[in-house]
Amino acid sequence: MIAGVFGKRVWAPVGALTSLAYFFHRERMASAELRAADGQRPVDRSLLELKMVQVVFRHGARSPLKALPLEEQVEWNPQLLEVPPQTQFDYTVTSLAGGPKPHSSYDSHYRKTTLKAVWCFILLLPSPLQGGMFAGQLTKVGMEQMFALGERLRKKYVDTVPFLSPSFKPQEVFVRSTNMYRNLESTRCLLAGLFQREKEGSIIIHTDESSSEVLYPNYQNCWGLRQRTRGRREAAALQPGISEDLKKVKEGMGTDSSDEVDFLVLLDNVAAEQVHSLPSCPMLKRFAQVIERRAVDTALYILQQEDREGLQMAVGPFLHILENNLVKAADPAPPPNKTRKLYLYAAHDVTLMPLLMVLGTFDHKWPPFAADLTIELYQHQESEEWFVQLYYHGEEQLPRGCPEKLCPLEKFLNTVSLYSLSPEKYQTLCSQAQELELGNEE
Repeated sequence: MIAGVFGKRVWAPVGALTSLAYFFHRERMASAELRAADGQRPVDRSLLELKMVQVVFRHGARSPLKALPLEEQVEWNPQLLEVPPQTQFDYTVTSLAGGPKPHSSYDSHYRKTTLKAVWCFILLLPSPLQGGMFAGQLTKVGMEQMFALGERLRKKYVDTVPFLSPSFKPQEVFVRSTNMYRNLESTRCLLAGLFQREKEGSIIIHTDESSSEVLYPNYQNCWGLRQRTRGRREAAALQPGISEDLKKVKEGMGTDSSDEVDFLVLLDNVAAEQVHSLPSCPMLKRFAQVIERRAVDTALYILQQEDREGLQMAVGPFLHILENNLVKAADPAPPPNKTRKLYLYAAHDVTLMPLLMVLGTFDHKWPPFAADLTIELYQHQESEEWFVQLYYHGEEQLPRGCPEKLCPLEKFLNTVSLYSLSPEKYQTLCSQAQELELGNEE
């Protein structure tokens, strides 16, 4: 049944099929006129006009989500939370419908874990120092990273190309974030860098309930995804190569008996400690590269490249949002005030990784703090063709299914449509396996 439902994807939204069919027909005719006898002529980039930009980014550097079971703990001093003055920028958080900010169950959970400032030395008595920070808190380093990302975007879209206004305008920019404080604050810092703390109107950051969030793989909401990946994280630690390396690292740390420590937990701590230049366990420093590589191997075992339906449930709804933004911007008759110039989405490493996998641009490196995936939409001023340019870390990427880095919009949408899911199809796919299992139990 699932294969029947998803055997063929139609990416255009209802009401736009006819106009877009004509639109792409006109594009193909224009493209044919530009072809030389020996093939496709190169696109004259000087005739390309930037129409829309979408940026999906990971939050800035933070404290670990879970401390390692070590006798010698890294000191997470509250001074690391100092807010750089240049990043201060007022904003308001609302629900997607414009109502009050939803409750954040994740923030409530993180606040239960305090990273105490405790140092235990072999030659000294243990000396507890109260006043550490909570798990997953954005730090000054993270705020500065996001501010720098905002400045990079400003240099490109305000200074080099006069695409955005120098100050924030709500009619130009749409902002959405997951409902976690580190992401909301990361967005604030990015906007402060992008618009140099100048605004003409209120900054509204839209967010959603954790139960229905689609800016990350939602194992809580999607039963099918939860069932599909159940046990994979534990099984990954038993795979050849991963198992031997994990045993070696844990023995060196003195935690070989701890089943709660895997390469994902190890990388979370190593990355946080390194970016803040904090002293770390010598064994973690020694195996830092191995830890990152095996963490990626673990993540790829959980969300597998060949598991199309797993990737659909992980990022399909978010891809649908990005896809619809492109379609609406390229619509020959867009509704007034319905499209923005810039769409910002504050997400996570677990968002970027499957997105990159779907687009065929994953470099098998863990997405670092403040990493960004940028999708630019251009229109040729003479042929009226539409093109997409993809960037990761500011570097041009070649998406899967595209003949070159400057990709015709139709080809890019064809790639995205293989994994994109409308809200209705997402709910169907997420619940279908559960319905089948319940039916078998009757």
